[in-house]
Amino acid sequence: MSAIDYHAPHSVTEALALLARTDRRSRVLAGGTDLLVQLRAGRVEPERIVDIKHIAGMRDIRQDARGFHIGAAVTCAEIGEHGALRGAWPGLVEGINLIGSTQVQGRATPAGNLCNASPAADSVPAMIAAGTICVIAHAGGEREVAVEDFVTGPGRNCLGAGEFLVGLRVPAPPPRASDAYLRLIPRTEMDIAVAGVGVSLAVDADGVCCAARVAIGAVAPTALLVPDAGAALQGSRLDDAVLAKAMAAARAACRPIDDKRGTAEYRIHVTGILVQRATRIALQRIASV
Repeated sequence: MSAIDYHAPHSVTEALALLARTDRRSRVLAGGTDLLVQLRAGRVEPERIVDIKHIAGMRDIRQDARGFHIGAAVTCAEIGEHGALRGAWPGLVEGINLIGSTQVQGRATPAGNLCNASPAADSVPAMIAAGTICVIAHAGGEREVAVEDFVTGPGRNCLGAGEFLVGLRVPAPPPRASDAYLRLIPRTEMDIAVAGVGVSLAVDADGVCCAARVAIGAVAPTALLVPDAGAALQGSRLDDAVLAKAMAAARAACRPIDDKRGTAEYRIHVTGILVQRATRIALQRIASV
């Protein structure tokens, strides 16, 4: 391995200047749980590592009238311990809390999990279902991208040269709303999803679904928002016939592969089941508030 320059800037401006020097030969370090593995395996050979943990706001979870802003270096463990975020978006926290082991949770970050762009990343469908927005810093300021548009393929994302992800913006949930995330794995823990589904719902005062987002993971090159599945749920009381339509829409959106964890046919079938179950869990959570 060649020598690597390490920098720990204290401002976004300083970080952007460092990233601009070597174009795509730089790597951002937040938690490092993916980057260190890639370095040791020789999969990446950066000239410079830019550690963003010392930049103001990168380690903060801020709540305001718009919702929550999660800094890019906030760890999964810190999110799991944040009562307000867990109460507002339990499904989002469920997905994030499935990243790695307890030890990994203390270092890994949802922002890093997103940037790593694994098709099976558990946090990503949950983020999409919650309507999470990526906040990206560049030389001209900031831009925002919906999570469903951030990942462009396995191991690839939409970050341009000299850009980095500074945080995630999660909207405040509407009244009578909740979410859920479910996955299927071959083992009881510490495994990669065969399929994963995030669902968020809102209902009106009469119990009719007025908003819904359904996202699927591990069944296509990227996690996907499935608008047709969300549309199938809206305007109903989420009975079995409606759930069947949402299940069918989610299955139709799947583009899986066969691998050692499951066949494409099995993944498609399981995705529909997870949509049904996650929708019911989200509805139960609304009813229990």
